[in-house]
Amino acid sequence: MDGAEERFPRRLIAERRITFVKVGRHVRIPESSLSAFIDAHTIQPIGHRRSSFRRAA
Repeated sequence: MDGAEERFPRRLIAERRITFVKVGRHVRIPESSLSAFIDAHTIQPIGHRRSSFRRAA
C-alpha cells in the first residue's frame, strides 16, 4: 500500500472528521460511516453548458 493511501484515513480519524470504533489498539471505520462520508463529500457534475469562450480560427 502506498503511504499516501494510508495517511488519508489516519488523518480523518486524527481530525475526528469520520466516525470510527476503537477495538483494543485497532481502529475500525464502519462501512456506514464511510458511505456517509463519501456521500457528504460527493460533488455532482453540472449539466453541459455552452461556453462563451470561442477558439480563434
